[in-house]
Amino acid sequence: MNKSGLALLASLVLLGSVARAQDAAAGQKTYQAKCASCHGQNAEGKPAMKAPAVKGKGADDIQKQITTSPKHSAVKNLTPAEVKDLAAYLATLK
Repeated sequence: MNKSGLALLASLVLLGSVARAQDAAAGQKTYQAKCASCHGQNAEGKPAMKAPAVKGKGADDIQKQITTSPKHSAVKNLTPAEVKDLAAYLATLK
């Protein structure tokens, strides 16, 4: 691969990283507004509310849970992109 091809590849990788960071940042705002009151500020869960921890789960699992669980009425009005952002943020928590 020549230098210009390598530079283009590096730019695309960097751009992808920035886009993921923006998605997670948007997801964090959604989490704080709609989820933290039940699942905790750091997604650690609240046993007294029977709200499980959600940190450490994969984005696919989180998206499925949000879109299929009747308990998640607070997030039913989110767009598919907002659900992905939320899942992207939660997947960053360990």
